[in-house]
Parts: sequence; structure tokens; C-alpha cells
Amino acid sequence: MSELKDATSSFAARLAAAQQRAGSLLCVGLDPDPARLPEHLRGERGGVARFLLDVVAATRDLVCAFKPNLAFFEALGDEGLAALGRVREDIAPPTLVIGDGKRADLAHSGAAYARAMFEVWQFDAVTTNPYMGLDAIAPFCAYADRGVFVLCHTSNPGAADFQDLLLATDPPRPLYEVVAERVQAMPSQATVGLVVGATYPEQLRRVRGLVPDRPLLVPGIGPQRGDLAATVRAGDTGAWGHLIINSSRQVLYASSGADYAAAARHAAEKMRDEINALRAGGD
Repeated sequence: MSELKDATSSFAARLAAAQQRAGSLLCVGLDPDPARLPEHLRGERGGVARFLLDVVAATRDLVCAFKPNLAFFEALGDEGLAALGRVREDIAPPTLVIGDGKRADLAHSGAAYARAMFEVWQFDAVTTNPYMGLDAIAPFCAYADRGVFVLCHTSNPGAADFQDLLLATDPPRPLYEVVAERVQAMPSQATVGLVVGATYPEQLRRVRGLVPDRPLLVPGIGPQRGDLAATVRAGDTGAWGHLIINSSRQVLYASSGADYAAAARHAAEKMRDEINALRAGGD
């Protein structure tokens, strides 16, 4: 991969600048599913890359970031990794790229994951999983110009299986709150934020209270039925760089026809404007 330009400032500063430039908190998730591509691209060699590059070109001025979900690319084998490489090369600063792999591991394995995400793929930020402990995400936090988003309260129905469990603290606290508190207190060279799903606005509100100045990455808008208005109320501080609202399928697959790029742009523009209206105090 070629060296990123403008990678010397902190991720926090670059995120705020990207959001201010686009007037947008919106991040578009890139989750390529060959079965959902427009019919004329299905089975075409390089069809996945072409589809994604067209969507990126149509929406890049409307968003602060794109979020490739690595599972979808890895599931396509060599073609998927080639598509990821082409897309990553195409997205230039100030637009940011968040590698969504939810990676973390111990010692040498964790360091290898961090090198892969930050040095090979040159992502501006990554998602990580804190279940193994803070030392498992420490290798990612050593990159001073990058962002690290730690899973805190995810958007899926099973999030409550563990994340809402009360710990034997005094007073008892749910696990996700303790994760937020530990992240708030941890030393890090990188900008460390949290992932909190839009499907749990009350938990999002509580997390924002614990980490008032850290960036929150919020998935779950769209097919998962997260409430956009509740998300903005709970997570927005009024400042650039504190909230990223992700939409994947709602934008990416706005049309299955030849107008897919124009439809993606329309969906992204509509969501950006809805977010901005809510930030300004609209209904």
C-alpha cells in the first residue's frame, strides 16, 4: 500500500476536520455482498471493486469516513482482498477509512494485527474487542496518529448477554459502563473511542456521560432500526469529531439497478441532512 498523506496529525484532529469539511457526521459502511450487487455486475470480474468505487465516488463529499467491514472482503478470498486494496487506495484524505475487523490479541499476535491494519492496509482507525483485556488492544494504541474504537455496547440483540451484566462493584455496574470508564482512564498515544449501537439509545446516553470528549462510532441505523433522532440526542456534543453515525446497507444497496451510485448518493445526502437538522434542533 502507498504511504498515507497527512497522517502526522492525530486521528481526533483529522476526524474533526473531515466532519467540518463535509458538514457531516455520516460514515458509510462498505459491506460487499455479491448477491446484492446490481445484476449487470454480478459475476463480472472486478464487479465488487467497481461497485464499491462507484459508490465511494458518488458519496465521498457527503461523508466523513468509510468503514470497510473486513469480513465481507475476506469472505471473497483473493477477489475481495484485491477490491479492498483498490478501494483503500481510492479514498484519500481528508476522508477517513475505518477498518472494521474487531481485532485484538495478546503479545506478538496483537502486534501483528496492529501492523496489518495500520501499516499494510493503512487504515486511519480500527475497531477492537476488549474482551481479552486492555493489553490486547495496547498494540493498536501505540500508533499516535491513528484511532482505535473499542466495542462497548454493540447494536445486536445479543449485546445484553454479556455487556449488560452487572459486575460486583460497589455499587454494581453493567460491564459496558466499566469498559467505558476503563477506556476513559487508559493511557494511549492513539485516539481511543468506543463503539455503541444506535439500537440502545439509553446505553449510548450513559456512555456519553462517562466519555464526554471521546469519539463514538455508532452503527445500527437502517435495517437494524436504530433511532436516528435518539442517537443524535444521546451522543452528540455539538462539536465536530465526537460522533460518527454509520450507515451501511441503507446507502450501499439503495438501488439494485443501474442507478445504484446515484441512489447511494441520494440516500447518503438524505441521511446527512437529517442528522444536521437534528443537530440544529429540528424534529
